[in-house]
Amino acid sequence: MSSDGNKKQFWKRNAAKVPGSIQHVYGAQHPPFDPLLHSDLMKAGNKPPPATPGKPKKATTFQEFESITSDAWDVGDDDDELLAMAAQNLNIEVVMETANKVIENHSKQQERQRHDDTTEIGQKDENTQEEMAEEEEEDEEDEDADAQVEEGDAISPDVSFASLSSPFGDGRLVKSQSEAPIGSPRDVAGERAALHRQRSLPHRPPVIPLVARMADQNTSGTPAMTEREASRLDKFKQLLAGPNTDLEELRKLSWSGIPRQVRPITWKLLSGYLPANAERRESVLQRKRQEYFGFIQQYYNSRNDENHQDTYRQIHIDIPRMSPESLVLQPKVTEIFERILFIWAIRHPASGYVQGINDLVTPFFVVYVFEYIEEEVENFDVSSLEEEALRNIEADSFWCMSKLLDGIQDNYTFAQPGIQRKVKALEELVSRIDESVHRHMQHYEVEYLQFAFRWMNNLLMRELPLRCTIRLWDTYQAEPEGFSHFHLYVCAAFLVKWRKEILEERDFQGLMILLQNLPTMHWGNEEVSVLLAEAYRLKFAFADAPNHYKR
Repeated sequence: MSSDGNKKQFWKRNAAKVPGSIQHVYGAQHPPFDPLLHSDLMKAGNKPPPATPGKPKKATTFQEFESITSDAWDVGDDDDELLAMAAQNLNIEVVMETANKVIENHSKQQERQRHDDTTEIGQKDENTQEEMAEEEEEDEEDEDADAQVEEGDAISPDVSFASLSSPFGDGRLVKSQSEAPIGSPRDVAGERAALHRQRSLPHRPPVIPLVARMADQNTSGTPAMTEREASRLDKFKQLLAGPNTDLEELRKLSWSGIPRQVRPITWKLLSGYLPANAERRESVLQRKRQEYFGFIQQYYNSRNDENHQDTYRQIHIDIPRMSPESLVLQPKVTEIFERILFIWAIRHPASGYVQGINDLVTPFFVVYVFEYIEEEVENFDVSSLEEEALRNIEADSFWCMSKLLDGIQDNYTFAQPGIQRKVKALEELVSRIDESVHRHMQHYEVEYLQFAFRWMNNLLMRELPLRCTIRLWDTYQAEPEGFSHFHLYVCAAFLVKWRKEILEERDFQGLMILLQNLPTMHWGNEEVSVLLAEAYRLKFAFADAPNHYKR
């Protein structure tokens, strides 16, 4: 081979990697090797290499080398030379025929691919057109609703941005030309759907969360009133605006609950603190408030005297046990409650101060604070009110609590005979209306006095949230002898309401824990209204026939 230097050599001289014979490549663009079609190529490829003069060569050297190599082409500077030499040994007809088949197969594959892509795009376009048509109808409805907004109204940045016309035919909202749609039609439709949902959110009715539902709509917070509530409020205002308020009509309206805005004046009228005549109310208020603070000057300094220090000490101990703690533990509120309770105890020596009376101040105080604030009283700093407002709230709370206690004073005299009678009446009533509950408690030796004493002593204030107590007292104020007589039927309905839970308990301890910790923290106006309706049904059946209590 060295003597033939002028000829182009197929084998590389002094190369570390020497290729074997040309191997057939099978792939996507190459047909399988056909021996009949490629017979010439096989003959040409099987020709032995020319003999090298001057140096003998073993006959098996190339065959051995060919068997252990696998088409390892060397990447070097003379690749073009090698390919040119290989092409000289190929049959032109075979090469052209193979090339034509490769081109034909490739063309068919390209055509099939284009056909599949066209079909898929057509389906996407149909789906997109349907979605676009639906969204355009919804957009037209939104535009009709937006057209009703007055032109002079202030527009928020979000709303004004959403109302800008889009420079693109698909109606999408873009802030600049750089945000023009470049995605697929489905992406465009998805973005438009998301934008439509976002723009339609303000038009949806608000979903009231559990916390808002728990808040009494007439005691704390001011959720939007329904049409019925607005109508009732108008009726109250019209009735109260007259020169002489019809108290009987006012009671009928108040039985189903009193709107927060008119509750203070309504409670004062129904309790007898204010006269029905509108002209006399202001003078009565001034006189009563002056009278109360006259009692303060006359009696309050004696709270540390030997005769009264025990009473004052008990009041001072009981107030921190009241609820809501965030309200009663404010120093200003504690001071007000101490004065109210001490003055009442001094002026009612037959009963004096008894534990339980302290709870009866809270509803009046909270309701009368609402005359001066809009937010929730539990989170309000009462000391931020003006001094005159605080004095008015204190005096009004004292007089209305006194009116309430005048009707149930036997609950707090020696041995509390009023409570004893009511607990006995409750036992007899429950035995008639739900014998299963009554016998169940008898079986486990649960005495009504063990749990119902607190119900009578505190008027269910320890069993219900404050918002529910205020709603309950709306009806008590409207009902004749509400606190003294109707309360019995409310307690009976309240006990029977928990019959399922009571019957599931199988021991004395479980029953007592249940009856002293009834799950009412989630209650609101609806639950209280149902309870009152059931109590009224019981009253209608038994009030005028007391012998029906007994068998």
